[in-house]
Amino acid sequence: MTNVASVPPADPAVSRRPMFWERDHTGGLPDGADLAALRRGIGREPGSVPSMWRYYTKLDHEGRLTAPLRAEHVALTLYAAHQQSLPSPAHRSGTGLGEAILALRRSDKFSPDAVDRRFNAAATAVSLDEAAYHLRGLVRQLRQVPQSLDYTRLLWDLVDWQHPEEIGRVRRRWGAQYFTGRDRESGSDPGDSSAKAT
Repeated sequence: MTNVASVPPADPAVSRRPMFWERDHTGGLPDGADLAALRRGIGREPGSVPSMWRYYTKLDHEGRLTAPLRAEHVALTLYAAHQQSLPSPAHRSGTGLGEAILALRRSDKFSPDAVDRRFNAAATAVSLDEAAYHLRGLVRQLRQVPQSLDYTRLLWDLVDWQHPEEIGRVRRRWGAQYFTGRDRESGSDPGDSSAKAT
């Protein structure tokens, strides 16, 4: 297991350089060569793929493997897998992961039970590498719908994922986004005890 330099969770409101998916791209979408360079990092250690260096905003000048760098690496590779051959942007600000996966479940393109299982596997992953593995499967399915999500929010969720005191909050947010929408579909109120008793 790779040691990660201990850094406090970053605040997404802090002024920063725009992430790759937030930048202005010619024609509104990133170039295929850029996406291919990012996909080379799938399953590799952050910072170890020279073709990705220019896309990072979280590289540490001392060469440390920090939580923000690990999260950005995973988010970049997920984004590249999601955006590949997609005619519309894979990144949409304000669409949380749980909301995006709920749209996938509603699409009728995949079995709702299978989507539930895959989302549950991602949400209960105990390591960032395990979460990234399950999230890759989900974003490839999102590409087929197509459904975008907020990659900036996902990046900060993945930073928090590496801090035991924060991971529960991320899981609760994803679960609330996913299950609140499902409860509205079925007409039940998640806080209604009579609905739970049926």
